[in-house]
Amino acid sequence: MNDVKCECGHVNPHGTVLCEACGKILDEQADKNQLLDMRYEGSARRSQTYNKTIIDKIWNFFSSVKVGVWLIIITLIASALGTIFPQKMYIDQPPEVYYQQEYGTLGKIYYQLGFDDLYSSWWYLLLIAMIGISLVICSLDRVIPLYKALKAQKVTRHEGFLKRQRLFGVNSDAADKDLTLVKEQLQRKRYHIREENGNLLAEKGRFSRWGPYINHIGLIIFLIGTMMRFIPGMYVNENLWVREGETALVPETGEKFYIHNNKFILQTYDKNKDKTFAQALSKAGEVAKNYQSNVVLYEQSGKSLPGEKPKLKKVMDYKIRVNHPLSFDGYSIYQASFRSELSAMTFSLMNKQTNQTYGDVKIDLYNPKETYDLGKGYSVKILNYFPDFEFAKNGEPSTKSRDPNNPAFIFRMYTPDKPKGETSFVAIRQTIEPFGNNTYKMAFRGIDTKNVSGFVVRKDSSMWVIILGGIIFMIGVVQGSYWQHRRIWIQRKSGQVWIAGHTNKNWYGFKREIETVLAGTKLTMPEDQLQAGKNKEEG
Repeated sequence: MNDVKCECGHVNPHGTVLCEACGKILDEQADKNQLLDMRYEGSARRSQTYNKTIIDKIWNFFSSVKVGVWLIIITLIASALGTIFPQKMYIDQPPEVYYQQEYGTLGKIYYQLGFDDLYSSWWYLLLIAMIGISLVICSLDRVIPLYKALKAQKVTRHEGFLKRQRLFGVNSDAADKDLTLVKEQLQRKRYHIREENGNLLAEKGRFSRWGPYINHIGLIIFLIGTMMRFIPGMYVNENLWVREGETALVPETGEKFYIHNNKFILQTYDKNKDKTFAQALSKAGEVAKNYQSNVVLYEQSGKSLPGEKPKLKKVMDYKIRVNHPLSFDGYSIYQASFRSELSAMTFSLMNKQTNQTYGDVKIDLYNPKETYDLGKGYSVKILNYFPDFEFAKNGEPSTKSRDPNNPAFIFRMYTPDKPKGETSFVAIRQTIEPFGNNTYKMAFRGIDTKNVSGFVVRKDSSMWVIILGGIIFMIGVVQGSYWQHRRIWIQRKSGQVWIAGHTNKNWYGFKREIETVLAGTKLTMPEDQLQAGKNKEEG
């Protein structure tokens, strides 16, 4: 499409409403009496000019503010749905089982729709990417034409441009001293003044027009930072449970770092010592004062073969407490929680009639032996072990997990008088003899517990990008909110002095400033044509 040449000689892009240089109205169908829309200086926006090719249609789609708002609304709704149930990363069971088991049909639908891993799903990332594309195209579609129009503007403006400004007034020819005084007072108000053929353009605060686009840049950088979190190794937020006395691999470190839990310490407030909280502690009971895990951080020394025990080199001893994480190599390990769990159970082989015992069996619940020999012909064999016992739908015993939350055993007891053995199913507070009454039983003697420290392993290499985006966004907010782009045109025409003014916001303050600038001269305050039109309609 051909460019449009104005009578002033400036060549404008096709679709321009107001000449970028002199402000003449180039749209012949425009209402000559209507005030000018100065939002984009009447410049030609690509989205409003071209609509032929597929690229034009894509550009026009993403340049729409309505489209951007709807994308944000859809993303917010999706984000809210993702908080209804816990995300997959926070559960320790297979998601296809967990959601239906815990939340029924609604949980099953939630899983099938992919909301269990919402923030890593392809369609959620696509929404974020589309918001970013919308911000980029919206900004380019507006800021480039606006910048060109403001850069090309001349001091001397077309009559139609001045007459259709909101603030416009005509004065009889003024003395040179009045114009000199106006110029001095404009300079005191920190206006940048340009002169041409006796005409004057005073302008200040143009940089405020770029505030919304600075906002967009900040948001784009912020979105880039959030999407960086889905790059492997850039963002880690993993739960890690380590029992006392055990060593565990720190997740997402490439089998490089290991942590050994020496001891977990729980300290509570003592109402006898902490007199300040004595009354509150009497009502609340035990209140935790400190969660602490004494750990050792190890680093793998050299590479190990698959299945080979890694060679570890001690890095440091550390006491991890709440809000005092162990930090190393960009990672931080936080004390998040703890639990006490069963570690061993002790049983005695006993004659049910005489209550005579023939030895104790201590079973390591994490690594039970198959057979326990008690001597003199007495032994116990574990036929089956269910760490987290439950009855399945078919009535058969099964386990919900590998953690010993509710251990149960099927024992085979061998004695000299029962060489073929007797079978007994033993769970907590439950004993079943499936083949009739037995002579012997496994009598419960006691349990051993072990503290387990709950850690959260975090690494965030994208945080600086997110913070940078937030800072740039706030700079744009301040830039666009606390400054205004103000322009005053003073031109001599046919023995008269025309004064016109425009600002992008805060018209009341702008009019007060013009009154101050014209004070002490014979020049009158230009009329607010918008307010005058309203008064005329009401009258």
